[in-house]
Amino acid sequence: MLFRKNIEPCCVYCRFATGLGNDEYACSKRGIMYGFGSCGAFRYEPTKREPEPLPIFMRAMFTEEDFAI
Repeated sequence: MLFRKNIEPCCVYCRFATGLGNDEYACSKRGIMYGFGSCGAFRYEPTKREPEPLPIFMRAMFTEEDFAI
């Protein structure tokens, strides 16, 4: 899901935006923008996207011992 092609444009995931806090982003193309705004200069940056957490039933399947060496 992180690298899918049909990502809806928003400043949170844009290559040109840097987070300032309070849902504001400094865009090198447009200036100060809000997190879920977007513009024509949007370029998706997959490294800015956080993956969704695993469902609870998946977490219960593993223990600390499964990951110990």
